[in-house]
Amino acid sequence: MMLVIILAALIWFGGRFLGAPRGVRAGMLALLFLAVLGVQFTFPAAHPLRVATGGSAALWLLLAGFAGLFLGYRQILSALRRKAEAPDPEPAQKATFSDTELNRYARHIVLREVGGAGQKALKEARVLVIGAGGLGAPALQYLAAAGVGTIGIIDDDVVENANLQRQVIHKDRAIGTPKVFSAQAEMQAQNPFITVHPYHRRLTPEIADDLIADFDLVLDGTDNFDTRYLVNRTCVAMGKPLISGALSQWEGQLSVFDPRHDAPCYACIFPTAPAPHLAPSCAEAGVIGPLPGVIGAMMAMEAVKLIIGAGTPLRGQMVIYDALYGESRTIAVAPRKDCPVCAEVHM
Repeated sequence: MMLVIILAALIWFGGRFLGAPRGVRAGMLALLFLAVLGVQFTFPAAHPLRVATGGSAALWLLLAGFAGLFLGYRQILSALRRKAEAPDPEPAQKATFSDTELNRYARHIVLREVGGAGQKALKEARVLVIGAGGLGAPALQYLAAAGVGTIGIIDDDVVENANLQRQVIHKDRAIGTPKVFSAQAEMQAQNPFITVHPYHRRLTPEIADDLIADFDLVLDGTDNFDTRYLVNRTCVAMGKPLISGALSQWEGQLSVFDPRHDAPCYACIFPTAPAPHLAPSCAEAGVIGPLPGVIGAMMAMEAVKLIIGAGTPLRGQMVIYDALYGESRTIAVAPRKDCPVCAEVHM
């Protein structure tokens, strides 16, 4: 067998030294391989030449199979790289992908609606998620897995035992840890190719403008109306799309609030906060564990669609999902002309 390996090395490296093209050298290796197989199949088992070339055709066939798998894998990566890094008709984007990333995102890149340009857009996107609780947990996980390049998380809470029934990004060992740091660790363990910015504090009017200005779009998974109205006002003022979700017991809802594209803002649909007894918190009313996963994943899906420009985002629509009866419905929502937050945008 060493004889064949030496001959193969001489063909490949000696040919390169002499300036032979790669294709010619590969063809000569293929001829050598066929000659060895011919020896193994035609010569008697005890023949010295057959013994010197391995003594069995099975060994060479197995080696050829591994070589074929390796070359096939290289071809797939090369094709994905060409698709992912093909020049765009618009100015070239900065994103480049390692072989590991190309393999990781292959099922995105082969989708006609995503392709290389879409995956580059995801890598260059900056998304802020407000709240790392029930809705934030699955949204953060799927945004990270999808390859969103920069993800911000703001939340002033710490992980509690009672969170773990539904906030699946956090683990038992993280109890007592700020949620933003717990989420950051899990996201970067899942995808080390992204950047996560944790903000362990409450979103207030003093910081909202500067924070939201640094991101392309916002996901609101909070459970209090003061923060919801603050986020909505800031997003409208800055022209940022807002993906908002909400939960109660067995029911969830979400919509994309984006007045720049003739959609309502959050205040158009909910002009005033309901009385506390009409909108109890999850701690007061309860919530079924998998429900935040359903709505949070849908929020992440809307974010991906907005980033890559695919499909029809939920602008002017609200999806309401009833987990208890397995029903979902979509209702149309429209801007209010007298909305104090976004009326000027629609004028």
